[in-house]
Formats: sequence, structure tokens, C-alpha cells
Amino acid sequence: MATASEKINTQEYPLTTMGIVAPLVGWLIPGAGHLIQKKWIRGLLLTLSVSAMFFLGLMMEGKVYTPNAGDVLEMLGFVGDLGSGGLYCLSRLLDWGQGAINVAGADYGTKFVIVAGLLNIISAVDAHHIAIGKKS
Repeated sequence: MATASEKINTQEYPLTTMGIVAPLVGWLIPGAGHLIQKKWIRGLLLTLSVSAMFFLGLMMEGKVYTPNAGDVLEMLGFVGDLGSGGLYCLSRLLDWGQGAINVAGADYGTKFVIVAGLLNIISAVDAHHIAIGKKS
């Protein structure tokens, strides 16, 4: 027999077109998943936060990981970087973050770039939850 708390957690949310579009657009352009849902302040804060972290990381000479089948930590770094969506594609297109790490601060820059991607993934999931009505 299901308890009351199990019944509460099994509520279904309808998958709408916005439920698919918002996280995809939000991944590609940081904060845009919220902006297309008219969540202006949250969207602008996410755009500013993710972009600032990404570009500050690049300014600190952080590394942008490329797809590889080598070291596990480099594969995880690539996944984190890929989370930045369009910013990652732009950095690969313009060959940013590909130089050899020459300064001690570059390691912090690399972490900034990865965390920007992870924050963007969380942002896209949040945009999905708003779109399906799970969150307001």
C-alpha cells in the first residue's frame, strides 16, 4: 500500500513544447531558457553569471577541454565545458583556451570554465522544470 508521501511524489507533469525548447535554448544560450518564459531577472542573472565565469576563466588562461578518450579527469572536464553550450562552441571555433598553461592562475581559470558549464546545465534543468509547471 502506498503511503501519502509516495502519492505526493508521483504527480505527473505534462511534457509540452516549451518543456523541450526551454532547456535546449537555455543550454545553447545561457539564461535564454528563462528569458523565453518571461523570467527576466532570473534569466539575466544566469546569463551574466555563466558568461562572466566562462570569460573570466578564459582571461585567467584556463584550458577548454576537447573531446578525448584519454584521462578520465579530462573527459569529465570536457563534459563540464560542453555544458556551456554556445559559449563552448564559440571558444572552440575561435580557438580560445587551447594554449599551454603557463601561469599558476590558469588552473583556477580552467575550473571557472568547467563550473560555468555545470551552472548552465543546472539552469537548463531549472528552465525545464518551470516550463512543465513543476516549479514557478
